[in-house]
Amino acid sequence: MNLTKFLPRKLKENYKKNLLNAGIKQDIEKYLTKFLFLGLILSLFSSVILFLLFKIAPLLLFILSFFILQIIFYFWISLQATTRIKKMEMLFPDFIQLMSSNLRAGMTIEQSFLSSARPELAPLDEEILKTGREIATGQDIVYAFKNMSDRVDSEKINKIISLIISGLKAGGNISTLLETTSSNMREKEFLEKRAASNVLMYVIFIFVAIGAGAPILFGLSSILVEIIIKLTSQLPGVEVTSMSLPFTLSSIGLSPSFVIYFSLVFLIVVDIISSLVIGLVNKGDERYGLKYMFPLIALSLTIFFLVRLFLYKFLVESFAIVS
Repeated sequence: MNLTKFLPRKLKENYKKNLLNAGIKQDIEKYLTKFLFLGLILSLFSSVILFLLFKIAPLLLFILSFFILQIIFYFWISLQATTRIKKMEMLFPDFIQLMSSNLRAGMTIEQSFLSSARPELAPLDEEILKTGREIATGQDIVYAFKNMSDRVDSEKINKIISLIISGLKAGGNISTLLETTSSNMREKEFLEKRAASNVLMYVIFIFVAIGAGAPILFGLSSILVEIIIKLTSQLPGVEVTSMSLPFTLSSIGLSPSFVIYFSLVFLIVVDIISSLVIGLVNKGDERYGLKYMFPLIALSLTIFFLVRLFLYKFLVESFAIVS
């Protein structure tokens, strides 16, 4: 059964693009169907467990679990694709440097291209060999380069390939062009690393503020709400209201569990947004921050519950003894 037909067209196209960029060699629709079916099974299992624990509507839990699992799967595939494309961008200067050396040794464009497919250039060597096979079967080298540019979803590589195609059409000295381009790419990569080191303090500040500061404040506020609710629940409403005070104290109709759930949801949402901001600040692309998402969520939730446990022991229990 092909479950991909139930996906929106735009989402399906994004899935296919990310799977291709991630180097998935299986049939795309079968691969997606397998993960969608697995998501349905896990969502059904988790909704039953959560229903037994919290007595919440099972249909709502099933939809929410399936939605969360699909988000995790999409982010995981997107992170794999981004990592693979980034590695190809780092190896591309070495590839065009090898190609330039082969041209200087007297090889033709086709021969120098195929000879540059080295195993140490993986995963870029797969695209080089695929393009080389297209050239060997008689396809024009310009169209083969364009097909390679379409397969590799990298703006940096696409610009370099467009530059090589322009040099081929103009009939200039390709070896000099490739050597200069390789040198410029390495210099640009060095500048990007320097820029990343300059913004490292901003990344550390965001990570500490969201991973430690926010959970501590939310843990403290949730405990204070419990204390205030216990205080107001023991106040004699008639005596307090009869006093000439500028305000009136009465019982609060707010449950501590609501405050805890609200804090957890807020922390998770803020952690997701912050991880994307870290990727944008550090690498210029929010997708690079996806690898920080789950460690940041785990850290913030752990600190939140530890703060609650510590404060509950010294504040709520001591208040109960006093009262």
